[in-house]
Amino acid sequence: MLYTIHNTFGDIEDKVIADLGCGCGVLSIGAAVLGAGLCIGIDIDEDALDIFKTNVEEFELPNVDLVQCDVCSLPCTSLQKSVDTVIMNPPFGTKHNKGMDMTFLKNALQMARTAVYSLHKTSTREHVQKKAADWKVKMEVIAELRYDLPASYKFHKKKSVDIEVDFIRFSFH
Repeated sequence: MLYTIHNTFGDIEDKVIADLGCGCGVLSIGAAVLGAGLCIGIDIDEDALDIFKTNVEEFELPNVDLVQCDVCSLPCTSLQKSVDTVIMNPPFGTKHNKGMDMTFLKNALQMARTAVYSLHKTSTREHVQKKAADWKVKMEVIAELRYDLPASYKFHKKKSVDIEVDFIRFSFH
């Protein structure tokens, strides 16, 4: 993902990057290594951010900041067009997280000046396309990926499930 964002679109080097729902910081750290000016990882999970902080210290990256907050309740009007690029792997908007992917996307689109890169279940592509059209943003499926999702909830019946995922670039007309 980061290689494509960096080499095909030039949306990482010397840019201010927000990583929404950053978890342990893989995307932020990768973006920092690729020369981002500043990476801001945002997540609600304190344990994940503790791991993120350790990872940042291990890589000795001075240009990475962490913010603990709920991405779904970000005050996006005050953050409007505050970063160049948003990268994210939001919670898939199904089951208990219904609609959360679209809340992440809407907030990301308000924050970004240039582009938002996001992963969404391929099965939701039509819905995501409709929302992108409603929000007047350009949507480009860059790649179709397969994601092996391990069982992480009680309602999961299988040890893991292979999910088809779209890697999407959203940009402004």
